[in-house]
Amino acid sequence: MPQDSLPDTARQSTRFLYLYALAAAGGSIAYIPLLTILLPVHVTKTAGESALNLLSYIAFAGAISASLANIGFGWASDISGTRRPWIAVGMLLSCALLLTVPMITQPAALIALIVCWQFALNMMLAPLSAWAGDVVPDAQKGMLGGLMALAPALGALSGALVTMQGIIPDDQRLIWVAALVVILVGPVLLFGRPVTMPHLMQHDVGSSPPQESKNAVRRMWVARLLVQIAEASLFAFLLMWFRSVEPGFAENRAATIFACVLGAAVGFALYIGRWSDRHNRPIYPLAICSAMAALGLLVMAVAPDLLIAIIGYVTFGLASSIFLALHSSQTLRVLPQPARRGRDLGLFNLTYTVPSLIMPWLTLALVPVYGFGALFVLLAVLAAIACWLLLKMPD
Repeated sequence: MPQDSLPDTARQSTRFLYLYALAAAGGSIAYIPLLTILLPVHVTKTAGESALNLLSYIAFAGAISASLANIGFGWASDISGTRRPWIAVGMLLSCALLLTVPMITQPAALIALIVCWQFALNMMLAPLSAWAGDVVPDAQKGMLGGLMALAPALGALSGALVTMQGIIPDDQRLIWVAALVVILVGPVLLFGRPVTMPHLMQHDVGSSPPQESKNAVRRMWVARLLVQIAEASLFAFLLMWFRSVEPGFAENRAATIFACVLGAAVGFALYIGRWSDRHNRPIYPLAICSAMAALGLLVMAVAPDLLIAIIGYVTFGLASSIFLALHSSQTLRVLPQPARRGRDLGLFNLTYTVPSLIMPWLTLALVPVYGFGALFVLLAVLAAIACWLLLKMPD
């Protein structure tokens, strides 16, 4: 087969795509239950009234370490020319550190532990993200994005399961989380045999990407940053917001709503992702989802009771989850240098970690004085700007 025909005809095996999606789900399980439910509960027990401040400091320090680690380990996997060893070592180290969280009660020690855990976690996540760009052609990136929606859904489901009363003892929750990570990430490392895609690794040494490609990268980066700021705010403070609407709102109830929203997003993301593949319109669904996320945030801002609050959150949660899943795969279309894919994805993934640097200070500045409603109005404006940026891109 001629080399130049590969991009139009070569397809990755469905088996590998499913194994990869399970590994991505394992990557999400490695941090979603901890950061959304288990860490806030642990901090609340140990810090009391200072819990909000301590969580903000943890989020800030964790975001800095995650940013550095994601770029560094992505670049290291580029230089080494292999992804699997980095993923395997990162998986084992992050799971080991995860198990030590309940043992730490001092604020400074807890912050230090989360920093170390973020480095280990991103040793796994950065090469795992880059691996998809190495082996999944553009014609299947919509399907890949749909499958990637499975990752946060299973992460949220695991959070709901490990916090369910009477199912798993409190002191065994993180043991189960670590076990699930190994069970889901392990198979792609042991049995994943992707079809090689030489055309995805071709590049002109020393050449600069065209201006059009640079503009596309910038717009995609900023759009995801803006949506991710909103996602990060809800990710860290979802339980506290629900309790501001209804005092005594149970932690398992929040985890269950979170899991149901992300679970429902999987089907929608798969359908929309395959639609974008068939019609070759990768950007249009992203613009629609960012607009729907803005609408959901506005409903949350003015919600007078728990029912309306949940309706607003479901709208936002579905839209943002589909956006982020599809955006993750479509990003691989616009990165111009295959030989630096891991490093460039690390830079692109600053859109995940930079919001964690911004969000705590936004929350501390707005919520104590004006309430969560003011925060959600600001986040809605950011999501609307993301929609505008994407609509300006050629689809």
